[in-house]
Amino acid sequence: MKRNIIIEPDPILRKTCTPIEKVDSNVRKLMQEMLETMYAAPGIGLAAIQVGILKRLVVIDISKNKEKKEPLFLINPEILEKSENTSIYEEGCLSLPGQFAEIERPAECFLKYLDLNGNQKKLKASGLLSTCIQHEVDHLNGVLFIDYLSKLKKDMIIKKLVKHKKEIEKIIV
Repeated sequence: MKRNIIIEPDPILRKTCTPIEKVDSNVRKLMQEMLETMYAAPGIGLAAIQVGILKRLVVIDISKNKEKKEPLFLINPEILEKSENTSIYEEGCLSLPGQFAEIERPAECFLKYLDLNGNQKKLKASGLLSTCIQHEVDHLNGVLFIDYLSKLKKDMIIKKLVKHKKEIEKIIV
């Protein structure tokens, strides 16, 4: 089942998510739905908060190959370390459709998380995967990539999104 993605500005996107107490079939079902939603969007990462669920869940798939998908399921992800060296990627977000900006972040990160079976895992990520993980973990803490921009650029993007949202609502009615 595909879910609706919440579009900025929406107060829910600024909330902090709570940890998952138990990895069960409901969590696995939700994460499969998030993955389906992300692929359909299309995107390379999606946090549960973006579909209105305030839980620390993230799905990511940066694979370029449409046939061989390599989804990563992160439950209660926690970034333990970030590198001193940085990299810059043009970031976009499913909650900010059509908006992109170059964002500088640590080039590598080291995190711990639970997998779909509730097993504790650790991962050292670099490049696009590191950027994507940091972007999605930010979502869990109520932070959007536009928060790294100047106030002027951020305000311009939000203004465009408000206009875009109003146009969508007109079409729906």
